[in-house]
Amino acid sequence: MAKESVKARDRKRRLLVQKYAAKRMALKAQGDYVSLDKLPKNASPVRLRNRCSMTGRGRGYIRRFGVSRLVFRKWASEGKLPGVRKASW
Repeated sequence: MAKESVKARDRKRRLLVQKYAAKRMALKAQGDYVSLDKLPKNASPVRLRNRCSMTGRGRGYIRRFGVSRLVFRKWASEGKLPGVRKASW
């Protein structure tokens, strides 16, 4: 499980990306890279990392469900994910 500080940093970055998204798009369209460079570094969507919404784990992320593989497996075993069941053959 990730530290609370890592999860908080991720949330803060996501808010900054949303806040500056329109401005970044306008500056890129104009080709004004000097002004684009003056925006905060964390406003760039490249700096985001997909993290599990429950644990904050950065690896083994399943995009469709928004959680890590560990949480996904737990939820699937408990039957909390509709339409998902363990394979058996």
